[in-house]
Amino acid sequence: MGAQLLDGKAIAADLREQVRAQVAERVARGQRRPGLAVVLVGGNPASQVYVRNKRSACEAAGLYSEMHALPEDTSEGALLALIDDLNAREAIDGILIQLPLPPQINPDTVTERILPSKDVDGFHPYNVGRLALRQPLLRSCTPKGVMTMLARTGVRLEGLDAVIIGQSNIVGRPMALELLAARCTITVCHSRTKALADKARGADVLVAAIGKPRMVPGDWIKEGAIVIDVGINRLDDGTLCGDVDFDAARERAAWITPVPGGVGPMTVATLLENTLQAAEIHAGR
Repeated sequence: MGAQLLDGKAIAADLREQVRAQVAERVARGQRRPGLAVVLVGGNPASQVYVRNKRSACEAAGLYSEMHALPEDTSEGALLALIDDLNAREAIDGILIQLPLPPQINPDTVTERILPSKDVDGFHPYNVGRLALRQPLLRSCTPKGVMTMLARTGVRLEGLDAVIIGQSNIVGRPMALELLAARCTITVCHSRTKALADKARGADVLVAAIGKPRMVPGDWIKEGAIVIDVGINRLDDGTLCGDVDFDAARERAAWITPVPGGVGPMTVATLLENTLQAAEIHAGR
């Protein structure tokens, strides 16, 4: 019959509605709306689309949002000065710097300038460190969204073998920490991994986040596995596909995420969830 689909659009819609309801309750109690500042440096078309989608999602959920569009030649110092200003503003609970940044700006310097309590992307070393210590605060959006999806399967994660293909700071590494916190036994694979196919075939939970179209063939999938495809790749004909050969993998997996419509919508919905959480953190000071 093939794997059941983990419908990211539907799960994200539920999460956005939960956020909207909680924001409405806050406003009814006389509290201010959570606020998100989105900063875009340069005119990257894909980044512009992502920023518009994030702002639209914020408005639909009842959050306050503002956009700061800076020119391509913005200096690192100017961006850091803007972050300092946003850090100091009480109306702003979350700061999101849209990546990639122009080459004259060090993304690590920028990430570390954001207050950890306003780091709604979950990239700050403080927040990653808290996750590593099993004391999570603001968690990286994509891995946290994946954990929300995994909860929908009803599968008990404790003791399962989880394999993550990809070791980026944005997905692979925090994903490993999330699954470790859920008591999985984890293996993180990368470009130097030996016998990658064998490791993938042993995975009860396989997370593909390598950024290569259909790199993971169907015969790498263990029968009954949960397959999470984080990749989103545009092919020459304009269509999108993930890092997993979906049709072949679906024949073997128990659960699988589609591309598009899988992990992507969860990232944006989790950003809203994190912004609400940040507002609650600030209100509790």
